Amino acid sequence: MHLDGILVVNKPSGITSHDVVNFIRQKFNMERVGHAGTLDPMATGVLVMLLGKATKLSNTFTNNDKEYIAKVFFGKSTDTQDASGKVIEEKNIDNPGIEAIKKTLDSFKGEIEQIPPMVSAIKHKGKKLYQLARLGKTVIREPRKIKISYIEILDFKFPELTFRVKCSKGTYVRTLCEDIGRSLGVPSHMSGLIRTQSGDFLLEDSKNLDEIHEKDIISFSSYDRHI
Repeated sequence: MHLDGILVVNKPSGITSHDVVNFIRQKFNMERVGHAGTLDPMATGVLVMLLGKATKLSNTFTNNDKEYIAKVFFGKSTDTQDASGKVIEEKNIDNPGIEAIKKTLDSFKGEIEQIPPMVSAIKHKGKKLYQLARLGKTVIREPRKIKISYIEILDFKFPELTFRVKCSKGTYVRTLCEDIGRSLGVPSHMSGLIRTQSGDFLLEDSKNLDEIHEKDIISFSSYDRHI
């Protein structure tokens, strides 16, 4: 089947972004399928799928800003910076208070540097960092410049904070969650993540895997200057 275009999927929790690629390949009996920005297995939300000739536009879509709703749990940190990992630090902590949290979130706005996590697909001497992490190895990672366009509190029920953030390509939200806790002087990890927007594509426009049909494939004619 020759299909070219964009499919906006609402990725469920518990599967990888590559699992979604495989699902689409089988669904439409085609090989050329990619995505524009990985979502961790525990995360849900907008995953932009590129089909056929649209796969050539991967960089265009991957470079777009993303918006997330994230949950950060205070009092525990993990070796993966999210709820899927092993707890490596746990403390009984006092409620830092909403004002201290707001001030901390404000400090992350704008251009900042972030050290990527070990559990990531970034390569070090030809090997992906998560492969080294599985072997129990840790390497020094250079900080990378990212941009936080906005970050705001949605809900706070101690010890869990829910916030919305819009950020640039290459931002690790689970690292941001750990850094927020560190700024407050407490261990923390990301306990939930929903991608609500990727570029122009919104969560309310996305389709669950069991709802996808050929008619849902969007033309990429306005993006195809290089094809």
